[in-house]
Amino acid sequence: MKLGVQALLGMSFLVAAPVLPQEPEERFEDVFNFEWVFGPANVDITTRAELSLPEGYNYLGRQDTRRMMELLENIPGDEEYFVAPDDMRWFAVFQYDDSGHVKDDERIDADEVLDAIREGNEYANRVRRRNGWSELDIVGWKYPPFYEEGSKRLAWAILAESEGSLVVNYNTRLLGRTGVMSAVLVANPDTLESAVAEFQTVLEGFEYKPGQRYAEYRPGDKLATYGLAALVTGGAAAAVTKTGIGKAALKFIGIAVFAVVAAVGSLLKRIVGRRSAA
Repeated sequence: MKLGVQALLGMSFLVAAPVLPQEPEERFEDVFNFEWVFGPANVDITTRAELSLPEGYNYLGRQDTRRMMELLENIPGDEEYFVAPDDMRWFAVFQYDDSGHVKDDERIDADEVLDAIREGNEYANRVRRRNGWSELDIVGWKYPPFYEEGSKRLAWAILAESEGSLVVNYNTRLLGRTGVMSAVLVANPDTLESAVAEFQTVLEGFEYKPGQRYAEYRPGDKLATYGLAALVTGGAAAAVTKTGIGKAALKFIGIAVFAVVAAVGSLLKRIVGRRSAA
């Protein structure tokens, strides 16, 4: 995966895109018509959560996020939300999985999880080949799975390679009362550490709405049929497929090339500039 906007999304990954016949800016002219929300602002991340968007960051609702993912040749999810800084040096996509309350008392075997991801990636590569997309090879963990009990956050990053370029997506899962919010950060591998630190600061503004918080679980609420390890290998998909990386994981396939990313960032700067001048 290459990263997009200076980064973009994959099995928790992105796949490097081929050189396009169109000029990158020409390809992305539609972003001028998107309904961008510029921080500071409070924005909804589904009906269950909200984000306090800082100044210098931008947000797209579900319809425009779908359009953005399609422009980037990603398989869009049913309800995703897009957040990025003004210069698109990285971006993140949020999506909620209403699959039930996930018990967080499971130990994660990182080696076992990585084996499952590699197996699932073989299936994903067959789909990529059919779509004419670049294939992805799993190199290993960039950051092994780590769960913070206090914040109810699970995070990890897998290092992959596509067409000679390294690809990294940083994944966060935020546990809620009856489901899990996925937040996938896409960034240039060379600047991943700073992007992760910046993204974690942005996530401090994320909050489940009253009645949706993990601690508000009540007996009788829907329970997930999987635990923390399955969140890394595909969430709800893990409960119904051998590897947990079947069809559901494919919506995390994505692409990004630095030229394309730079083009989107350049266009967005122009949009921000027009707004400031208005």
